[in-house]
Amino acid sequence: MFRSLYDYNFFGKKVLVRCDFNVPVYKGKVLDDFKIIKALSTIKYLRESGAKIILASHIAQEGRWQKASLRPVVPVLEGILNEKVLFCPKSIGSKPKRMIDKMGLGKILVLENLRINKGEERNDEKFAKELAALAEIYVGEAFGCCHRKHSSIVITPKLLPHFIGFECEREANVLSSLIENPQRPLVVLIGGAKVESKLKMIARFLPMADYLLFGGKIANILLAIQKIIVGGPKPSQETKDLLLRIDLTNPKINLPLDVLASFSEEGIRQIAPGSVRKEEEILDIGQATIEKFSEIIKIAKTIFWSGNLGLVEDSNFRNGSLSIARAIIKNEKALKIAGGGDTVAFIRAEGLEKGFSYLSSGGSALLEFIAKGTLPGIEALKI
Repeated sequence: MFRSLYDYNFFGKKVLVRCDFNVPVYKGKVLDDFKIIKALSTIKYLRESGAKIILASHIAQEGRWQKASLRPVVPVLEGILNEKVLFCPKSIGSKPKRMIDKMGLGKILVLENLRINKGEERNDEKFAKELAALAEIYVGEAFGCCHRKHSSIVITPKLLPHFIGFECEREANVLSSLIENPQRPLVVLIGGAKVESKLKMIARFLPMADYLLFGGKIANILLAIQKIIVGGPKPSQETKDLLLRIDLTNPKINLPLDVLASFSEEGIRQIAPGSVRKEEEILDIGQATIEKFSEIIKIAKTIFWSGNLGLVEDSNFRNGSLSIARAIIKNEKALKIAGGGDTVAFIRAEGLEKGFSYLSSGGSALLEFIAKGTLPGIEALKI
């Protein structure tokens, strides 16, 4: 059970909000504000309640944590909220403490990237205590990070009175209803990479879903394992071990009927998987697969999609994912959930987000929540 924000008077309180502002940044500018927008309902509520709002997050920059800064997030927040947002180049210590003490009620301060401090990823209690010392209340609004056992996610909330953010709670509830009591037929589309995580998702969904539709690298792995295609991606030992737990002959599993295959300058061939040559690479689903998958999607009452079905970065291999996205949107009666960073980015880039019931902010967190039914960061927020 969680403590709701509605159950407390935050007036005059210093509130630490753990957000997920791990957004793509290029030349100092945020390229996608989806994760920032996800936190707005909580931020606005605390602002209207007269709290002092301290926003904490991590951010990556081409894998170099030490050089990444949350500073580019500040102008995005200022533009959305239409007010000045403070930034502190430190995330713990005397400098943020002084800035917080001087802040007016309803004002917002963004702390620097938490992962600049080694204690964050080490799940260090000392770092968690230093972070907690800045505030009187903790609010968890970082569903996309809740799979990580990091200081600010699993230790800091236990050191303060803690609450779950509006969007974090909504995401947990939506995904819980998906795996516990979905309306049927339940159709699950799985694509993209992250093969081991996707296999855990298959093991979770296979008993409960009515149809599982596959594309992307995970489909290529399954086609190769069944020797439908020659060559294909080489599965790791972990992949092989996970595959032993899955009955690939289950009639719920639907693999591509045809694919788009390519090899250097020879061009693109739309062919049956069994006709793919060893030197060719499968990069999208074909038209027959689109039509079959669309017919199944048409009868669904609940649809969950995670992972693009082709190499959408190349316009030649975008059609499969785009056609399936449009088929999902056409089913107006179904609950339509999509998740995973690449999938959500694709949907938003095509301007299709309004056609979905819910877009999850989680990537690995989403996959782990579905596989296990909870996350360390979610458990830390419970009363």
